[in-house]
Amino acid sequence: MQIHSTPLAGSALIDLKRLEDDRGFFARSFCRQEFIDAGLEPLVEQANISFNYAKGTLRGFHYQLEPNAETKLIRCYRGAIYDVIVDLRPESPTYLQHFGAELTDDNRTAMFVPRDFAHAYLTLTDNAEVMYQVSTAYTPGAERGLRWNDPELGVQWPAEVTTVSEKDAAWPLLSEVSVADR
Repeated sequence: MQIHSTPLAGSALIDLKRLEDDRGFFARSFCRQEFIDAGLEPLVEQANISFNYAKGTLRGFHYQLEPNAETKLIRCYRGAIYDVIVDLRPESPTYLQHFGAELTDDNRTAMFVPRDFAHAYLTLTDNAEVMYQVSTAYTPGAERGLRWNDPELGVQWPAEVTTVSEKDAAWPLLSEVSVADR
C-alpha cells in the first residue's frame, strides 16, 4: 500500500502497490500495521456495500457522534465516485474545510476518513458500487449529517446532483447546528 496524506490532518488516500504479472496483479488493500505506522486508526468493526443505480446520486454528509464516532475506509469497486470529507474537529486548524478525490474502479484508490469527519460522495457513473470498512457499528441515535449543498461548506461537486434521499436533503445547514452537535 501507498498511504498519502491529504491537506486535512489524519485523513489519507490509500493507493495499491501492485505486484503484476501475466495473470494480472495482487495488492494488499488493508494492513493494520501499515495503518498504525501512518498514524491511522486500523480498526474494522463492520463492512458495508452501497450500490447506486444512476450517475448523479449523492449520499451524505454522514457522521456519528462520540462515543460512536467512526473511521471509514472507502473504496469504489465498480464505476466512479467523487468522495468528499469535512473536518468537524473544532480544535483542528482545518476545521470545516473539505477535501475531495475521485475514487474509481480503475485507480482503486481508497479514502481514509478519520473520526469526527463528515463523509459524502457523488456517483460519476451509473451502477457505482462502494465498499465501506467502518470502525464502529452503525448507531442510529448517534447519526448526524450536514446538507450536501451547504454554502458555508462550498463543495464544488464535479457533476450535476440528480438524486438525493429525503433524509440527506433534510440535514441541517451548518448555521443551524451547534458546535457540540457536529
